[in-house]
Amino acid sequence: MIRVFPGIQGLIFDCDGTLADTMPAHMRTWEETLKNHGVDCPVAFLESLRGMPAEEIVTLLNEKCHLNLDAREVAREKNRRVFEELRHVKAIEPVAAIARDYNGKLPMAVASGGTRVNVMRTLKAIGLNDLFRAVITADDHLRPKPHPDMFFESARIMGIKPERRQVFEDGDLGLEAARRAGMKPMDVRPYL
Repeated sequence: MIRVFPGIQGLIFDCDGTLADTMPAHMRTWEETLKNHGVDCPVAFLESLRGMPAEEIVTLLNEKCHLNLDAREVAREKNRRVFEELRHVKAIEPVAAIARDYNGKLPMAVASGGTRVNVMRTLKAIGLNDLFRAVITADDHLRPKPHPDMFFESARIMGIKPERRQVFEDGDLGLEAARRAGMKPMDVRPYL
C-alpha cells in the first residue's frame, strides 16, 4: 500500500502515469506524430524520458537519432493529438485515493512535464482538478525533471520546506528531481 511518511506537511504528485493512466495515450500519440514525420517511434527511449516536456524529448531524439525535426512543431503536434484522448483517461486509483484522502488535510500540488491545458484536462477527466493548491507544468518555463525546479516552485507556493514534502512519481527523472530537491520520493510503480 502506498503511504504518506510521518511528518510530511505537503504532497506533490506527478500527473501522467502517476495520478492518471495516460501513458498509453501518450505513447500512441508519440507513435502517430513521429510516423507523420517519417520516424519510427523509439518506445524504450521515450519511456526513459517520462516526465520531460515534449519539446525537450524531441530535442533529445534529434541528438540520439541524428534527426533534424523541428522540436517546437513536433511537440505541438504531439500535444494536440494527445489532448483529444485525455478526456477518456482513468485515475490510477492507489495514487488518486491518496489525493482524495488528504484533500483538506495537507496542501497538495501537481508538478508535471505536460502542458497546462493537457494536465488540467487530465485532472478534470479523473475528477481531481479542484484538489491542488498549485499545478506546475511545462508552461511555467522551469527547468524540466530531473532538475528540482518544479518541485521547489510548488513548495514555494505552498509555503512548506522541501524536506517536509513527499513526491509521488512514476519516472526515474521525477524521482531524481525529488531527491535533488531534498524531498521524500515515493516510486509508485511497484503499487500499480
